[in-house]
Amino acid sequence: MSKMLEGKVAVVTGAAKGIGEAIALRYAREGAKVVATDINGDGVERVAKAINAAGGTAMAVHSDISKEESVTELFDKTMAEYGRVDVLVNNAGLISPMKHFLEADKAWWDMIIGVNLTGSFLCCKAAAHIMAKQGSGSIINMSSGGATKAHRAFVAYDATKGGIEAMSRALALDLGPYGIRVNILVPGSIDTTGIDEEGRKLRGVNIPLGRVGEPDDMTGGAVFLASDDAAYVTGTSVVVDGGMLSQQRSATVDIRPPSDFPKIN
Repeated sequence: MSKMLEGKVAVVTGAAKGIGEAIALRYAREGAKVVATDINGDGVERVAKAINAAGGTAMAVHSDISKEESVTELFDKTMAEYGRVDVLVNNAGLISPMKHFLEADKAWWDMIIGVNLTGSFLCCKAAAHIMAKQGSGSIINMSSGGATKAHRAFVAYDATKGGIEAMSRALALDLGPYGIRVNILVPGSIDTTGIDEEGRKLRGVNIPLGRVGEPDDMTGGAVFLASDDAAYVTGTSVVVDGGMLSQQRSATVDIRPPSDFPKIN
């Protein structure tokens, strides 16, 4: 490994599985000290133990990023252990429960917004205050094709991703003078749950590279944006989707077809 992140301290939210876990493991291999955090405490303990067993450096923190006091505790523990924060990856987020808009209620909306958008804001705020004092830092916010396109029965989720992209651009302007870069990582159809072969084939057939993505596919972009190679990169998006958003035809990503929409009498 090139050790592109040697000496950096990286906080990765949603690190108990999937893309977050893959990024945490890759960051450690690149030399970063990793703070793996998630509402799934057992999951991040497992990830941190794997990193430490492989010769890396990591700590696990159980947190709920939708709660400000939990985010404050997360960054207090990070500073107590490592004394700085160089990288924040806001990966934690909710996709489900999936609801058609005619089935939606405010509690559902508040829950998705609270984790995906408000949680990202709270982590950005905590990290930015630390990074501004350091005079440097990289914030990477996780978006989705749903920020610029749309999924059926994902109104709240897509709204959060559009908000995350708008917030990231605004933060790049506010934080640039303090040496803090803010960028967006945009996954495509990434298999984080172990889709069966038939499902993988169905989803992959309309993707230009001919397959669904794997969590490890996201780690190269995450390393680049966190590294000094991206020292002049801020306020932009790195899309890692196999070409999915570049085409006129649509990839097979909708889980709920119109035939399953609620019937209105």
